[in-house]
Amino acid sequence: MVTKQQLKGLPEDADLRRADSLAREIFSDVANKWALLIIEALGERTLRFSELRNEVEGVSHKMLTQNLRMLERNGLLERKVYPTVPPRVEYTLTEPGRALRITVDAMCGWTHRYLGHIEDARHRFGE
Repeated sequence: MVTKQQLKGLPEDADLRRADSLAREIFSDVANKWALLIIEALGERTLRFSELRNEVEGVSHKMLTQNLRMLERNGLLERKVYPTVPPRVEYTLTEPGRALRITVDAMCGWTHRYLGHIEDARHRFGE
């Protein structure tokens, strides 16, 4: 997290420590498992809703819809509707979404790297 000195000159909305900041709202939106998994699944590809649902195992129709809308609202993905019957809808990451994916990829790598360590710690904890 950045220090107050680093935030000097930036709008108050940039401070994650402030409960009413836009930065915290955005952080809260994208820092959930479904959003992260959707971003990872999309990668450099364009996928339809059903393809995304197959890629993100365990996500309900409702949660996928809510997270896709949130990601679109935040400008992280683009939704393209084709005028067919039934309508065909495709999702693609935008430039900011692709930039965030770099962080998501790093988090996935961290998870893979430390999975054994975390499993050992949980075992010692009694789980």
